[in-house]
Amino acid sequence: MEFFATAAFGLEGIVKQELNRLHIDGKCEMGGVRFSGTAEQCFESNLWLRTADRVLLIVGEEKVLSFEDLFQFVSSLPWERYLPKDAHFPVVGKCVKSQLMSVRDCQAITKKAIVERLKKKYKTSWFEENGADYKIEIAIHSDMARLTIDTSGNALNKRGYRTWNGEAPIRETLAAALILTSPSRGKMPVWDPCCGTGTLLIEAAYIQANRAPGLTRSFACEGWKDFSPKTIKDIRNQAEAAFHPSAIGEIGGSDIDPQALTLCKRHIKQAGIGGKITVFEKDLRDLEAPYAAPCFIVNPPYGERLSDRKQCEKLYKGLRLLKERHVGSRMCVITAHNGFERCFGQRATQKRRLYNGRLECEYCIF
Repeated sequence: MEFFATAAFGLEGIVKQELNRLHIDGKCEMGGVRFSGTAEQCFESNLWLRTADRVLLIVGEEKVLSFEDLFQFVSSLPWERYLPKDAHFPVVGKCVKSQLMSVRDCQAITKKAIVERLKKKYKTSWFEENGADYKIEIAIHSDMARLTIDTSGNALNKRGYRTWNGEAPIRETLAAALILTSPSRGKMPVWDPCCGTGTLLIEAAYIQANRAPGLTRSFACEGWKDFSPKTIKDIRNQAEAAFHPSAIGEIGGSDIDPQALTLCKRHIKQAGIGGKITVFEKDLRDLEAPYAAPCFIVNPPYGERLSDRKQCEKLYKGLRLLKERHVGSRMCVITAHNGFERCFGQRATQKRRLYNGRLECEYCIF
C-alpha cells in the first residue's frame, strides 16, 4: 500500500530519516513523505514517528476540473478493498488553487461516489456505519485530487502525557525535531532555561530512552480488517522491550513561572519518567546549570506584541550571557523574532527554517 506521512513545513527531511531508521524508504514532498509499505509498517510508523503529524493511506490521485470529473474519479477507486460493509467513513476536505474550491460540495460528492460504489459491491442500499472509523479526506491542490484514509486517528503529537497546557505550548512533534537536529542528538546533557510545561524535556528523555512516542495510545488503523491484532500486539511488545528509562542521562530545565513548573512536573510524571528529569524555578539570567557544557535548547517568547518586544530582547541578551557562563556549551533557539541574532550578539553557526504552528521561525544554533 502507499502512504503519506504528513509533517509541518521544514520537517519533511527529518521524517524521512525517521522512516529510514524503520527500514522504510520514503520520498520527500511538500508537507510530508510518501512511502510504500505493509500494514505492519504503517502501524510501526504511527508508533515510532516523532516528528510526523499523521500517516495517511493513499487510495488514489488524479487531476479533476469539474464535479463530474471528481465523481467519476472517486467512484472508480476500489473502496471495497479498504472499507468493510459496516465502516464509519466521514469525509473531510480541503481545496487550494483549483477549479473546484467549494470544500462542502467536494465532500458531499466524494461521499456520494463512495456510497454508490459500495452499494454495487455489497449489494445493499443502506450502510449503518457503526463499525471502525475510516476518516477519508479529499484534498485538491492545483486541480490534483488526492483521496486518503487517516490511519492515525488523533494527530501523532498527542502522546498522552500533556493534559494541561501553559502559555504558548510547543507541539511535541516540533519539540522532538528541535532535539533531533540539535548538537545533542540525545547524547549531550540538555537544559531548557524556559522549560514551561516540559514538552522539550520529555521529548529529549524519550529519545534518550528509545521510547516509542505512541507507546501508550491507540491508532485508528488498529480496528481495520488488514491489521492483525496479534501482529500489532507483537510490535507493541517489541517497542515496550526497547524502552530503557535507565538510559535517560542529564536532562533538566528551569523557568520563572511556578505555575508552569507545576504542570511540567505533572507532565513528567504522566510521561512515565518521574524522577528522571531535574526541574527548578530560576531566572535564566541567574542560572547556573548543574551540568557541565550542556546543550541549551530554548523556545523563548518571540515578542510578537510591541509591548513585549523590548522585554524579550533583554531576555535574548540574557541567553548570550548564559552561554558564556557555561564554557563549551551549545545554544539552540527557535524564534520568530527577525532581529534575534542582533539581540543575542552573535551570528548563528547553523540556521534552519521551521514553523511553530503558523509562525515562520528560524532555528538558530550557536
